[in-house]
Amino acid sequence: MTKKAAEKVRNQGVGATAQAMALKQLMLPMMLASEAIKNGLLAFVQQLGVLAFQELLGIEAADIAGPKGKHDTKRAYHHWGTAPTALPFGGRHIVLETPRVRGKGKGAKEVELPSVAAARKADPMPAHVAEKVVLGVSTRGYRRSLEPVDESVDTRGESKSNVSRALIESTAEKLAEFIGMSLKDIKLVAMFIDGINIGEHAVIIALGVTDDGTKMPLGVWCGSTENHVVAAALMQNLVERGLRVEGKVLFVIDGGKAIRKALHDVFGNRAIVQRCQVHKARNVCDLLPQNRKSYVRKQMTAAYKSKSARTAKMMLGQLASWLDANGEDSAAASLREGLDETLTVLKLGVPTTLCRSFSTTNAIENMNGTIRRVIRNVKRWRGEPMIKRWVALGVAEAQRGFRRVKGHTQMNRLLAALRPSKPMVEESRAA
Repeated sequence: MTKKAAEKVRNQGVGATAQAMALKQLMLPMMLASEAIKNGLLAFVQQLGVLAFQELLGIEAADIAGPKGKHDTKRAYHHWGTAPTALPFGGRHIVLETPRVRGKGKGAKEVELPSVAAARKADPMPAHVAEKVVLGVSTRGYRRSLEPVDESVDTRGESKSNVSRALIESTAEKLAEFIGMSLKDIKLVAMFIDGINIGEHAVIIALGVTDDGTKMPLGVWCGSTENHVVAAALMQNLVERGLRVEGKVLFVIDGGKAIRKALHDVFGNRAIVQRCQVHKARNVCDLLPQNRKSYVRKQMTAAYKSKSARTAKMMLGQLASWLDANGEDSAAASLREGLDETLTVLKLGVPTTLCRSFSTTNAIENMNGTIRRVIRNVKRWRGEPMIKRWVALGVAEAQRGFRRVKGHTQMNRLLAALRPSKPMVEESRAA
């Protein structure tokens, strides 16, 4: 490169640097000004909204009690001064001076203005707090998560204690809705049952599947451990709330003996059990050295993907013999334990997609994952009622993303396999 060309390149670089510095000096004040304008505009809108709302309340009070200063013998209400009123606003409460209207005569009560009642229903603080919590906001960080409010507006309810009370109110409402729901109209075909450990408690949750493939949380029960008594109590609670088991129902479980025994005690031979294939493979591999886990997992996966239960059982039997021959007695025993129940859906002969949906507890594991995400900020559990409230909050959040099981258009095939004498569900309804 010539000296002249090098000088030209150097000058271009200097020019580009100067342009970048000039652009930075120009844009920074604009960005700061933009933020100031945004905050100022927000404050202006809030102040204007407060004034407009107070004007509306004055009009409503006049509509009910008549204009101030005009005598009217026929009026049934009269103006009764003003009072500071806390109203929900963006996850907090703002205090406004609102007019009061009271009925005439002895024993008359104050009348709530329509706009005040509508405002309280439109943005209830407990629901706002619950929404923030499921998104990961802690009660201590709740104040910082809200939109700023102009300093001229009096606000309340943002402290940790108030947020905690609002959260308790919201979760208690969700829990009452969850455990109090009537189950008499649910046409149950299958149910996923699994446990989750929270604090020092074991929580057992039931997720039902109806005849059109819709997933529906059914109930929750707490105990010190995931034992037979707790599982049976959950099953009995579902029956007491009206759940009808007409004919055989497919129960998908992780393999716990306590849940298996509870199903037999409550539902008898109407309970058709499918053991989770993922849990079975995990349990077997946990008993193996690292160099054999991959091979055994692949063999079990291939067996579970077989077209028939007979083929799958033969392949798994051969794998168990191989484990015995190689000195892995514990893994072989684990594989043989409950082997037939891991092949239940294959025995039923349902389509491949539907078979995949009901061969594992993935459906309820996904819901449990949402519950764990929702409760991750809780540092100390204060007993079973608190655990149940938080579980109900997590279940409600998970339910918002529910879709019908994969292969739901073929649910009639599963229903016919479980209850051969039962008329097949119409395809149009299943779709």
